[in-house]
Amino acid sequence: MSALEPAPPSRRRLGLPWEIWLFLLAFVALQFWQGREMQDGTMPPVAGQLADGRPISLESMLRDAGGRPLLLYVWSSTCPICRAEEGTISALAEDWPLLTLAMQSGNAETVARFMQEHKLTYPALVDARGEIAWSLGVRATPAWFVVDRRGAIRFSGLGYTTGWGLRARLWWAQAFA
Repeated sequence: MSALEPAPPSRRRLGLPWEIWLFLLAFVALQFWQGREMQDGTMPPVAGQLADGRPISLESMLRDAGGRPLLLYVWSSTCPICRAEEGTISALAEDWPLLTLAMQSGNAETVARFMQEHKLTYPALVDARGEIAWSLGVRATPAWFVVDRRGAIRFSGLGYTTGWGLRARLWWAQAFA
């Protein structure tokens, strides 16, 4: 082969360049590492005050859900990914039982003001110091748990997720509970 001849095309395994596979592997490994402490099994008691001042518990929400699974979504007012997902979570709240946990976002008044400014109408449990989130093993936001009617955590995750992905997990938890 002379210096002017193009090099033969390299053979790609599995159709993608190795760099993309390496990135995907690193991304998945990071997700597992970040979520390693997240609660699994049965959801522990989660209760407190909503941003509007009403008391709430996950147990009462599951009772009121009529056998449907519930999404517990952990967010923070300072989290840019959480802000990007606000519309997704609002749309999900129209179709599925949902409780959000405002982690380290201030007191009830501060969270209520944030929600009003962003036109958010879903229920937000105030976790001003992050104690509830910490007890669930959540160290970063956004994080989420799909809890079935018996209080078992069926799915959990950390970081950005799609509305379709959350709906599929909720549907799966309902269909196979």
